[in-house]
Amino acid sequence: MLTASLTVDPAFVVGPVRRRTFGAFVEHLGRCVYTGIHDPDHPRADADGFREDVIELTRELGVSTVRYPGGNFVSGYRWEDGTGPVAERPARLDLAWHSMEPNTVGVDEFMRWAAKAGVEPMMAVNLGTRGVQEALDLLEYCNVPAGPAWAERRRANGTADPHRIRMWCLGNEMDGPWQVGHKTAEEYGRLAAETARAMRMMDPGLELVVCGSSGSAIATFGEWERIVLTETYEQVDYISAHAYYWEEDGDLASFLASAVDMDHFIDSVTATADAVRAAGKHTKTINISFDEWNVWYQHRAESQPPTGDDWPVAPVLLEDRYNVADAVVVGGLLISLLRHSDRVHAASLAQLVNVIAPIMTEPGGRSWKQTIFHPFALTSRFAQGDVLRLAIESPRIPTTKFGEVDAIDAVATHDPSTGEVVILAVNRSTTDELALEARLGGFRALRIVDSLTLSHPDHTWSATADDDSSVAPRPNTTTGIAHDRLHAVLPPVSWSVIRLAPADS
Repeated sequence: MLTASLTVDPAFVVGPVRRRTFGAFVEHLGRCVYTGIHDPDHPRADADGFREDVIELTRELGVSTVRYPGGNFVSGYRWEDGTGPVAERPARLDLAWHSMEPNTVGVDEFMRWAAKAGVEPMMAVNLGTRGVQEALDLLEYCNVPAGPAWAERRRANGTADPHRIRMWCLGNEMDGPWQVGHKTAEEYGRLAAETARAMRMMDPGLELVVCGSSGSAIATFGEWERIVLTETYEQVDYISAHAYYWEEDGDLASFLASAVDMDHFIDSVTATADAVRAAGKHTKTINISFDEWNVWYQHRAESQPPTGDDWPVAPVLLEDRYNVADAVVVGGLLISLLRHSDRVHAASLAQLVNVIAPIMTEPGGRSWKQTIFHPFALTSRFAQGDVLRLAIESPRIPTTKFGEVDAIDAVATHDPSTGEVVILAVNRSTTDELALEARLGGFRALRIVDSLTLSHPDHTWSATADDDSSVAPRPNTTTGIAHDRLHAVLPPVSWSVIRLAPADS
């Protein structure tokens, strides 16, 4: 058995637990919108055609923000097509996913769904095929109370009050040659700066996200951030980070260490942003919106769009079925995001429903939770207060992609208002149990409230509509606490959450 120890102390604060860390993403891609969140013929559809079972699962998942409407989709999107009487809305070809977009759901419908789901909207504008004026038109439609033409159009369409969306993405993955309207860093940086400046003239209180790199393996990574931020630094608040290249390709040990790669990505973007700050004599700090992240098996058949004359509405696309190892990795990636809460101020799990998603649905039928649902939901529910920097003593295990890594990955949170402490931990070993000791001498006496572990002897087990509960986090009966020492045994390929509260509470 491996042994590892953590020192957890309330004095070593990284930053606050940010609710926006637990965001998600809804794109007009595959069945995310149509038969995902919106399915008018479903037995549990509400008056607006939204599935109430999906809304309930979204709330249970603990989602804080939802980014919309893309994604690659937004780079060819004419937002006004999704407004006004539904029967009069034009269908359009979506070049990003070789699909037909009926525009049944648009900005007003999405905002109604967001209110029902209790999430903050995060809107993206098209800087692929469009530019400054179209972004201003959408902002006016969404945020101006009354008077000008687009605001009056919204009122005529049945939404009297403005949506007042605060967080906006200035395009999507413009560094990627797959993107409709792909641009060089210089081209995009200039357009983003002018768009941001104009949007702030209409609504000075916006929070704006400029496009960073779509992965740390892309050739322009680092230089893209430097050039784009040099152009936009004073106009924006965040730079985005996107990453999907984590998947098990026969190398389970490296896969379980995927958070090492996320750590590198975040640290590199932070360093670049701070270098631009120094070079430009700026006083403010640019932070990160990690607004697309997940495990994604990009080479599977379900990730290949239609071709030729086949332009279907809501085809089955990117419907990965996640297993136990995938859930452990997602839990580890959440640990990485929390560990960087001083600079990662928002994040979006991509996506919410059906498309590389924690929630799955059958058209007109059942909904269920994928394995990745559980670490996200429990981390969102239990992580409160401050993120703490841990001292970790761990054996090292070899990986092909990242060299030697700690067998345990962990983070802790502390809520000063309640005294609660939460420890999140991953055992990255593929074969060995790990005996964990956590030193808690900086806190008054604590008791165990919950200790849950997600694991299974078969790490390839996946949930289905018939069984999404056989493998879910279960009580870890090895957990104990005495004086200022907590002990637990963590199975191989496992994710755990341990929740502690003051013994006298």
